[in-house]
Amino acid sequence: MSHEVRRRRCPSGRMVVRVVVIGPVVLVVAAAVGVVVGARALQHRIAYFPDLEALPPAAVVLPGAQDVTLTTSDGLRLVAWFVPPNPRVPVRDQAVLVAHGNAGSLSGRAQLASALADRGFAVLLVGYRGFSQNPGTPSQKGLVRDALAAQQELAARGFGPDKTIYFGESIGTGVVTALAAQVPPAGLVLRSPFTSLHDVGTTVIPVPALVSVVMNRNAYPVATQLAAIDVPTTVLYGTCDETVPACQSEAVAAAALDLFEEVAVPGAGHNNALWMGPTVADGVVRLADSVRG
Repeated sequence: MSHEVRRRRCPSGRMVVRVVVIGPVVLVVAAAVGVVVGARALQHRIAYFPDLEALPPAAVVLPGAQDVTLTTSDGLRLVAWFVPPNPRVPVRDQAVLVAHGNAGSLSGRAQLASALADRGFAVLLVGYRGFSQNPGTPSQKGLVRDALAAQQELAARGFGPDKTIYFGESIGTGVVTALAAQVPPAGLVLRSPFTSLHDVGTTVIPVPALVSVVMNRNAYPVATQLAAIDVPTTVLYGTCDETVPACQSEAVAAAALDLFEEVAVPGAGHNNALWMGPTVADGVVRLADSVRG
């Protein structure tokens, strides 16, 4: 596949008119307020669709992989997976921190982790709170804390931020961009990034004010944050993404202070199988090679 760079009678009768006209308005307003309040209370359920089943042992899915425990700054203990580099290939002194999207589990990213390990990287798949029987509730603030705990785990294994590539897919692009604002990595790879989750929401609900209320705790302002991060960045996206409009990924690339590469895959959607193989893994290699010196 080639790449290219939203009656009681009353004397006047006026009271009747007021009752008839104002009544439905009050009901509509009350209903709208109820929707907003309910949506705000459920906004994390709107933004995240975690697999709640327990993860199998990492080594069962990926031979040689290890279960690790991440301890977050707010005291949660989360299961994550560490995948060492394939010993049959030249081993790099670099690692990849992988932050996945808003659905599924680590096992669904096993193929990508394997592809990266086959290119000599150590890989840490971030275990999110509220996913796969991990404690806690997913939220923007929480997932960034989870990723920070993963970065610290890699540093303890000898992969400091200067030897780590942060990779995020979909909502994970918001996670790693926020992490990069705190702890800048050697490089940043964003797959199917959006300018902000609010902007994605307005493509579904074309009422920006309502979307702002519903998503106020899961804003993920990727483009704004990226514009302030001086880190080599690769942006990958499909031209036919049905979830994140390609124009938003293009805008993210345009916002990057240090854009290394922009890769548009013609005809690709949001969840195509190609995102778990060489298209992403080779993109990570190109960026990692450029920052090794």
